[in-house]
Amino acid sequence: MILTRRDAAIETIRARAYSIPTDKPEADGTFAWNATTLVIVEVVAAGKTGIGYTYNDASVAKLIEATLAPLLIGDDAWNINALWLRMFQHVRNIGRSGIAATAISAIDCALWDVKARLLDVPLARLLGVMRERVPLYGSGGFTTYSDDEMREQLSHWVYEDGCRWVKIKIGSEPPRDPHRVRVARGAIGDGAGLFVDANGALDGKQALDYAQRFSEQNVVWFEEPVSSDDVAGLAALRNALPARLELAAGEYGYTQDDFRTLLANEAIDVLQADVTRCGGITGFMSVAALCDAFHRPLSAHCAPAMHLHVACAAPRLRHQEWFHDHVRIEQMLFDGAPRAIDGAIAPDLSRPGCGLDFKHADAQCYAV
Repeated sequence: MILTRRDAAIETIRARAYSIPTDKPEADGTFAWNATTLVIVEVVAAGKTGIGYTYNDASVAKLIEATLAPLLIGDDAWNINALWLRMFQHVRNIGRSGIAATAISAIDCALWDVKARLLDVPLARLLGVMRERVPLYGSGGFTTYSDDEMREQLSHWVYEDGCRWVKIKIGSEPPRDPHRVRVARGAIGDGAGLFVDANGALDGKQALDYAQRFSEQNVVWFEEPVSSDDVAGLAALRNALPARLELAAGEYGYTQDDFRTLLANEAIDVLQADVTRCGGITGFMSVAALCDAFHRPLSAHCAPAMHLHVACAAPRLRHQEWFHDHVRIEQMLFDGAPRAIDGAIAPDLSRPGCGLDFKHADAQCYAV
């Protein structure tokens, strides 16, 4: 059978921002927040609508509609790589990282979604399935939580959702962190892996001191102990950490150069990437190829509903972050958002594209 391709001119690109309050105050080692902003992008081509999104400031929506959408309207939605490159070239003088990269990421995810919907296939099958289920680690344990709140959250992930690992935030009050780590270990028992994330709040000597203490509680993952901008500091710390403790970073990588720098300088044991920041599906698959070339595992950061299909396709993927705030938002506002079963999520292969449909009516009350 010969397949013929119909043209799929991009007709419309819409972007909207929504601010969703947290269920409790949340904070990590360097930042505190009481709401999360979700920016949704819809791309319409040949009668199909694809969706993508990012978690960032509401100004991303304006950048998309005023600056990036006019570049793509009327062009062929099949040509995603060419459109991706055009967008990154266009933001050269704005700066590729940060807001521009997240805007491009959301559009790229929507383009892949509409392409899969035009073909009437799940996105995972279009990309090429390497695994049918994506392992999860529960992520929260915010520094604003009481000991009891943290115990309840972590034990739910391990004993009800079946997560093999959980992660807590540290760094806002470093002297208190060894106590919080002991509380976390008590909540999950000895069978589950325990991760800590400082969000770059510590300096090198502090990080090494606390790493040695955390290792006594069998912590196996230290995320951004120092700023991810300090590549030399990460590399030095990685070489000094206890053998059982892996160093992870990369969630603030926006371009391929960011990830190549971390890998080439041997600054990490596990590379993180976020499909809503690193250039969308196109960028994430490029990061996965870099990890494959450097023989390093990859972990998907946050936004589990948007990562699910690309996580099924990415080489060397170890796990997906099951981030409390994003899980709550995605299950509120998307039909088809995944649910944790036995510590993993799996795509619904009966649904085309990324398998998500945005609940516009439910979201309207949060519109910015």
